[in-house]
Amino acid sequence: MAKLIHTMVRVSALEPAIQFYSTAFNFKEKHRLDFPTFTLVYLGNDQSEAELELTFNKDQTTPYEHGTAYGHVAFSVEDLEACHQRLKNAGFNPADIKQLDINGVTQARFFFITDPDGYKIEVLERGGHFK
Repeated sequence: MAKLIHTMVRVSALEPAIQFYSTAFNFKEKHRLDFPTFTLVYLGNDQSEAELELTFNKDQTTPYEHGTAYGHVAFSVEDLEACHQRLKNAGFNPADIKQLDINGVTQARFFFITDPDGYKIEVLERGGHFK
Protein backbone atom coordinates (compact mmCIF):
# COMPACT_ATOMS: atom_id res chain seq x y z
CA MET A 1 0.00 0.00 0.00
CA ALA A 2 1.30 3.47 -0.88
CA LYS A 3 1.98 6.16 1.71
CA LEU A 4 2.11 9.88 0.96
CA ILE A 5 5.47 11.18 2.23
CA HIS A 6 5.79 14.69 0.83
CA THR A 7 4.52 17.38 -1.49
CA MET A 8 7.03 19.63 -3.26
CA VAL A 9 6.89 23.30 -4.19
CA ARG A 10 9.63 25.29 -5.90
CA VAL A 11 10.61 28.46 -4.08
CA SER A 12 12.54 31.53 -5.19
CA ALA A 13 14.16 32.04 -1.76
CA LEU A 14 14.43 29.57 1.10
CA GLU A 15 14.36 31.81 4.16
CA PRO A 16 11.09 33.67 3.41
CA ALA A 17 9.41 30.34 2.55
CA ILE A 18 10.71 28.63 5.71
CA GLN A 19 9.64 31.62 7.81
CA PHE A 20 6.16 31.63 6.26
CA TYR A 21 5.49 27.91 6.83
CA SER A 22 6.99 28.09 10.31
CA THR A 23 4.84 31.04 11.35
CA ALA A 24 1.68 29.99 9.52
CA PHE A 25 1.63 26.25 10.26
CA ASN A 26 4.30 25.60 12.90
CA PHE A 27 6.38 23.66 10.37
CA LYS A 28 10.02 23.24 11.27
CA GLU A 29 12.96 22.16 9.16
CA LYS A 30 13.36 18.40 9.54
CA HIS A 31 16.01 17.68 6.93
CA ARG A 32 18.09 19.53 4.35
CA LEU A 33 19.99 18.27 1.32
CA ASP A 34 22.31 20.85 -0.24
CA PHE A 35 23.54 20.01 -3.74
CA PRO A 36 25.71 22.18 -6.02
CA THR A 37 22.78 23.43 -8.12
CA PHE A 38 19.78 23.05 -5.79
CA THR A 39 18.75 22.65 -2.15
CA LEU A 40 15.90 20.54 -0.77
CA VAL A 41 14.43 21.50 2.60
CA TYR A 42 11.86 19.21 4.22
CA LEU A 43 9.43 20.83 6.65
CA GLY A 44 6.93 19.22 8.97
CA ASN A 45 5.39 19.09 12.43
CA ASP A 46 4.15 16.44 14.82
CA GLN A 47 0.59 16.49 13.41
CA SER A 48 1.54 14.38 10.38
CA GLU A 49 4.36 12.27 9.02
CA ALA A 50 3.94 13.87 5.58
CA GLU A 51 6.36 16.68 4.80
CA LEU A 52 6.47 19.74 2.58
CA GLU A 53 9.57 19.74 0.39
CA LEU A 54 10.84 23.18 -0.60
CA THR A 55 13.02 23.01 -3.71
CA PHE A 56 15.36 25.94 -4.25
CA ASN A 57 17.12 25.94 -7.64
CA LYS A 58 20.21 28.09 -7.17
CA ASP A 59 20.37 29.27 -10.80
CA GLN A 60 16.69 30.31 -11.03
CA THR A 61 16.54 34.07 -11.57
CA THR A 62 12.93 34.60 -12.58
CA PRO A 63 9.75 33.76 -10.65
CA TYR A 64 8.21 30.37 -11.33
CA GLU A 65 5.05 30.18 -13.39
CA HIS A 66 2.41 28.12 -11.65
CA GLY A 67 0.52 27.33 -14.83
CA THR A 68 -3.17 26.68 -15.15
CA ALA A 69 -3.12 23.20 -13.64
CA TYR A 70 -1.81 24.06 -10.16
CA GLY A 71 -4.40 23.62 -7.45
CA HIS A 72 -3.32 24.08 -3.85
CA VAL A 73 -1.82 22.53 -0.75
CA ALA A 74 -4.24 22.07 2.17
CA PHE A 75 -3.76 22.07 5.94
CA SER A 76 -6.37 21.25 8.58
CA VAL A 77 -6.55 23.11 11.89
CA GLU A 78 -8.58 22.60 15.05
CA ASP A 79 -9.63 26.24 15.52
CA LEU A 80 -10.18 27.94 12.15
CA GLU A 81 -11.03 31.38 13.56
CA ALA A 82 -7.97 31.46 15.83
CA CYS A 83 -5.69 30.39 12.97
CA HIS A 84 -7.23 32.99 10.66
CA GLN A 85 -6.72 35.75 13.24
CA ARG A 86 -3.14 34.64 14.00
CA LEU A 87 -2.26 34.73 10.29
CA LYS A 88 -3.93 38.11 9.93
CA ASN A 89 -1.95 39.43 12.92
CA ALA A 90 1.25 38.09 11.32
CA GLY A 91 0.53 40.19 8.21
CA PHE A 92 -0.18 37.30 5.85
CA ASN A 93 -3.57 38.64 4.66
CA PRO A 94 -5.71 35.47 4.63
CA ALA A 95 -8.91 35.55 2.56
CA ASP A 96 -12.26 35.53 4.36
CA ILE A 97 -13.53 32.31 5.93
CA LYS A 98 -16.00 30.49 3.67
CA GLN A 99 -18.43 27.65 4.30
CA LEU A 100 -19.76 24.95 1.98
CA ASP A 101 -23.11 23.33 2.79
CA ILE A 102 -25.13 20.54 1.18
CA ASN A 103 -28.82 20.41 2.09
CA GLY A 104 -28.16 22.67 5.08
CA VAL A 105 -25.35 20.52 6.46
CA THR A 106 -21.90 22.09 6.67
CA GLN A 107 -19.36 20.10 4.67
CA ALA A 108 -16.37 22.40 5.01
CA ARG A 109 -15.22 25.68 6.56
CA PHE A 110 -12.03 27.12 5.13
CA PHE A 111 -10.00 30.06 3.89
CA PHE A 112 -7.12 30.52 1.49
CA ILE A 113 -3.78 32.20 2.05
CA THR A 114 -0.88 32.78 -0.36
CA ASP A 115 2.74 31.92 0.44
CA PRO A 116 5.72 34.15 -0.54
CA ASP A 117 6.00 32.42 -3.95
CA GLY A 118 2.32 32.85 -4.79
CA TYR A 119 1.18 29.31 -4.02
CA LYS A 120 -2.41 29.08 -2.81
CA ILE A 121 -2.88 27.25 0.47
CA GLU A 122 -6.24 26.10 1.78
CA VAL A 123 -6.74 26.04 5.54
CA LEU A 124 -9.68 23.82 6.54
CA GLU A 125 -11.40 23.40 9.86
CA ARG A 126 -10.67 19.90 11.12
CA GLY A 127 -13.64 17.55 11.08
CA GLY A 128 -15.64 15.20 8.87
CA HIS A 129 -13.59 14.34 5.81
CA PHE A 130 -10.88 16.86 6.74
CA LYS A 131 -9.04 15.34 9.71
